[in-house]
Amino acid sequence: MVKANAYGIGAVAVSRALESIEPWGYGVATVEEGAELRASGISRSVVVFMPVQPSQFADCERFHLTPALGDVAAIRAWTARSPQPFHLEIDTGMGRSGLRWDEIASARSVLDTAALEGCYTQFYSADRADSTIDVQLERFMQSVGGLARRPQLLHVANSAAAVRGRRYALDLIRPGVFLYGGSPGPGLEMPRAVIRLEARVVALRDLSAGESVSYGALWTARAPTRVATLGIGYADGVRRSLSGRGVALVAGRRCPLVGAVTMDMTMVDIGDLPVAVGDTATLIGRADAGDAAITLDEYASAADVLQREALTSFGSRLPRVYD
Repeated sequence: MVKANAYGIGAVAVSRALESIEPWGYGVATVEEGAELRASGISRSVVVFMPVQPSQFADCERFHLTPALGDVAAIRAWTARSPQPFHLEIDTGMGRSGLRWDEIASARSVLDTAALEGCYTQFYSADRADSTIDVQLERFMQSVGGLARRPQLLHVANSAAAVRGRRYALDLIRPGVFLYGGSPGPGLEMPRAVIRLEARVVALRDLSAGESVSYGALWTARAPTRVATLGIGYADGVRRSLSGRGVALVAGRRCPLVGAVTMDMTMVDIGDLPVAVGDTATLIGRADAGDAAITLDEYASAADVLQREALTSFGSRLPRVYD
């Protein structure tokens, strides 16, 4: 899954890197995201998972994108105009989009077409150790069993389901946050860290006890200390909720974020560490100096957001460097 600019990391760069493992294809949310991959030279199948509207069918044909369809009217309109494949979304409990699992039988004749390449569903709590994933899988398989023909591809497994067991793999899996270093859920396999978020120290301030930092004077120095100002803020995706809760690695040591995160700058209490303007601080990942690290999960938890939410928040002003 490389939707949302590959979870903020860069869809074109990520897709090109994934080409080496020869995936079946790529998943995007919008037609525009699919067109971007085509413009970059990606030729594998690209499935558009946002319910595609008939007004977008011409662009799907133009860029050879596979639409995800979930209502009878759209399916009729697509098959009437195009021999290109589509995937059917079956709603097994997400309650968001797609044909309901208990309505598939009534659409059996419309779905009796060679253009139906795949069927899928979305698990709503695969990250939790409860029974919902198996209930949804049973509904899905019953629905598919009621079709006039079995599609070539069945896929249900997001990151959490993919690492939970092979029984959810079916014909394809749809790894998302796992690809980008995000934990798929408590007790599940942890991925390798793949991103590092860094910022430059742009200013240093010596503070006396009682002096405050940033808007609203939310933090006051209890003793003489030194504060480093980082050239990154909430306009770049560093959540304001990290104010007084997050940490950064500076000179190989964990240092607290202090004061309110501002639009363009974030402040860190560095105490007596030897830091100079131009040095690098790390907000996610492992610093070059020492063994300390801040995981994506730790960063997101401190910001009180999902890991996916944290990743997709990082704005275009942040340069992406790939190695």
